[in-house]
Amino acid sequence: MLIDWLGPLMFGGALVLLSLGYPVAFSLGGVAILFGLIGISLGVFDPIFLTAMPQRIFGIMNNFTLLAIPYFIFMGAMLEKSGIAENLLETMGSLFGRLRGGLAIAVVVVGALLAATTGVVAATVVTMGLISLPTMLRYGYNKDVATGVIAASGTLGQIIPPSIVLVVLADQLGVSVGDLFLGSFIPGLLMAGAFVVHVAIMAFVRPDLLPALPPELLKIRGQALALKVLKVMVPPLVLILLVLGSIFFGIATPTEAGALGAVGAMVLAAFNRQLTIRSLREVCDSTLRTTTMVIFILLGSTAFSLVFRGLRGDSFIFDLLTNLPGGDVGFLVVSMLTVFFLGFFIDFFEIAFIVIPLFAPVAQQLGMDLVWYGVIIGANMQTSFLTPPFGFALFYLRGVAPKEVSTGNIYRGVIPFIALQLLVLVSIIAFPGLVSWLPSLSG
Repeated sequence: MLIDWLGPLMFGGALVLLSLGYPVAFSLGGVAILFGLIGISLGVFDPIFLTAMPQRIFGIMNNFTLLAIPYFIFMGAMLEKSGIAENLLETMGSLFGRLRGGLAIAVVVVGALLAATTGVVAATVVTMGLISLPTMLRYGYNKDVATGVIAASGTLGQIIPPSIVLVVLADQLGVSVGDLFLGSFIPGLLMAGAFVVHVAIMAFVRPDLLPALPPELLKIRGQALALKVLKVMVPPLVLILLVLGSIFFGIATPTEAGALGAVGAMVLAAFNRQLTIRSLREVCDSTLRTTTMVIFILLGSTAFSLVFRGLRGDSFIFDLLTNLPGGDVGFLVVSMLTVFFLGFFIDFFEIAFIVIPLFAPVAQQLGMDLVWYGVIIGANMQTSFLTPPFGFALFYLRGVAPKEVSTGNIYRGVIPFIALQLLVLVSIIAFPGLVSWLPSLSG
């Protein structure tokens, strides 16, 4: 029957428009209107589905979980303005710079801390690319190694909580944001730990690629260095503990914890003397733009999903995915490959609002733990954002890298880190307890 193929054609049409660069919200909304009219004219679409649109829109506005998005965006933007990244990189460089590969280890540590405080990949990659890459190249670091470490560390913001990716995934999967934060904590630390171990091994095997910093650069020593480390490390760690600790111990919901983090970021900016009317206006403007983009994408995806359901596209996809060879394993392979390849071309917001609603019912039907499924999707997207030739993190770094650094250097540099991320992803899939342990304690 014709109606059985209108849904898949609608989905394909949306992907074509997205690949041509049309705005996501208007691509989804436009495809919904076009196929809705086609369905009505052919007599295979009941317009009654469209009457649910106003109720869906008000449901989005009343969604308390989605309120966490502007809070975490504000927190990340404010911390970016506060100079915390520069202070962390400088201090960690002084602390680890005496070791071969120490500056690369410092980049990984700072990347993990920025991921846990800002949760924004673009901001982390760009900041570390501007600050640490010229320093690493100046003191003899191999270009491939330096760019690979920076790009990989920047993507930790996808999986280490509090992450905007996880907030959106929790909403689309219908699970608790707090459980998804807690479930992703150990996998995020595993990712960062794997990067540090890799850098340490590489520095031991090929010390010429990751030299130690000259002693004359490391003037601060002993007690003075310890005090500086405490001064720089304690504020962001306290903020992380306030946000995640309040969720873990049930003191606050993730949305309330996001509000707490936004206030804490303003306090840190004030301590660094960066809280000005101008900076506050810029942060609010950035938050407003990003949040508006997310909400418009959500509105477009809501219209898309209503028409898609009216054309029985959801039933087509559900039957297709539940009848794959291999059962659970077959579905997991197909869904992970789909998310991975879409991550080359579209941002995680589009993936979350278009694809995840199709996968979530199937995962639930197959009896999968949706928190575990959400964490492996987040880890998968992190790997996708790092993979050549289209990984977003690579484009962010390319935009701020010096002219002497080629695109080939960046591509070659990330390959070992992609392998490490895939290793951690396989570990999460093979050992679900890595995800479920902390949420079980919270429960």
